[in-house]
Amino acid sequence: MPPSTPRPLTTGPPSGPEAPFPLKLSGKVVKGFGRGSSELGIPTANIPIAGLTVGGHADLASGVYYGFVGLNVTPDGALIAPHPITTEPSTSPSPSTPTPTIHTYPAVLSIGYNPFYKNTVRSVEVHVLHAFARDFYGAHMQLLILGFVRPEYDYVSKEALIADIREDVQVARRSLAREGYARWEGDGYLRGGEEGEGAGDVGS
Repeated sequence: MPPSTPRPLTTGPPSGPEAPFPLKLSGKVVKGFGRGSSELGIPTANIPIAGLTVGGHADLASGVYYGFVGLNVTPDGALIAPHPITTEPSTSPSPSTPTPTIHTYPAVLSIGYNPFYKNTVRSVEVHVLHAFARDFYGAHMQLLILGFVRPEYDYVSKEALIADIREDVQVARRSLAREGYARWEGDGYLRGGEEGEGAGDVGS
């Protein structure tokens, strides 16, 4: 059961992530339990739990976290295919600004068994803080986890679960808006690189 005390407005030190964060996960977006949108009104993008073994994070505590994701998905939810490599001469001028293949978004995520639904399989369910017009199964997600929000709890009702998830979203937004965290949205890892130091331009 969740505690009865007020929730903190933010989590994590104001200066930025501290050990063990940031943590890196990646994987293809797959179909989950189908409850996020239909029952809770909070759509999630799920990646295989095997992604947690990358970098030795298999023992990461169950709970709610926040961070940024990189997706080959446009803001309306359309998949972006990588530009093909060709040796054929171009018959049209190159655009002055190349079309980006990766967009970055803030996110809040649940790692665990979701005791309210009595799941028997541990899952990674990512709620991207952006309203997409469609599903994007098959997209590749790069996930940079920057902080911990709370442990996972059981709930007396679905309404109580939804209320806590909505508060998780607000805590994540406020936490990520701080300068020490916002700069990580420009990290090269989210776009397929290996920088991992919060380098690069902030934004998508």
